[in-house]
Amino acid sequence: MSQVGTLYIVSAPSGAGKSSLINALLAEKRDWTVQVSVSHTTRSPRVGENNGEHYHFVDVPTFKQLIEEKAFFEWAEVFGNYYGTSRITIEKALAEGIDIFLDIDWQGARQVREMMPQAKGIFILPPSRAELESRLNKRGQDSKEIIAKRMQEAQSEMSHYDEYDYLIINDDFEQATKEFSAIVTAMRNKRENQVSKHQHTINELLR
Repeated sequence: MSQVGTLYIVSAPSGAGKSSLINALLAEKRDWTVQVSVSHTTRSPRVGENNGEHYHFVDVPTFKQLIEEKAFFEWAEVFGNYYGTSRITIEKALAEGIDIFLDIDWQGARQVREMMPQAKGIFILPPSRAELESRLNKRGQDSKEIIAKRMQEAQSEMSHYDEYDYLIINDDFEQATKEFSAIVTAMRNKRENQVSKHQHTINELLR
């Protein structure tokens, strides 16, 4: 019996640090079979973003065609742009024993859980609204109008924290990274996962 990967749904208001936490875990656990799901989007690439690495950048007609083909686990329109998660790509990776991190909002998380209830949800919260606004300003990626809109959306997003299995307060980044890593480590050490990985060793021990 081969080990099946775990799908992690990671959500947070913009600026809470979920992408930074995921990237820190990937950098720390290079020997783990983990990867981030690369979403499709119709928004324009930001400075430093590459097609196929950060997002699959497509135009609106292409995105709508993919919706018609039921190619997405979930999709949504956010701030005037479309975002979607490839169903086939994720199912294939999980079957190969790869853990997948899915960076989506609470609405997308609900759609994914309907199709894959065994997925594990992790919600990231900032230590305060003031700190969240400060982080958004420091990024220097959005206009004041967009930041104000993101702050308005933040309260709605954060109110859905109780729909997730795990909760991390990203105040101290190093501590938050340790907590994030601990969740994934615990899942990997569940009995059924360890049996799948070490069946030969267990059989030898019990022979």
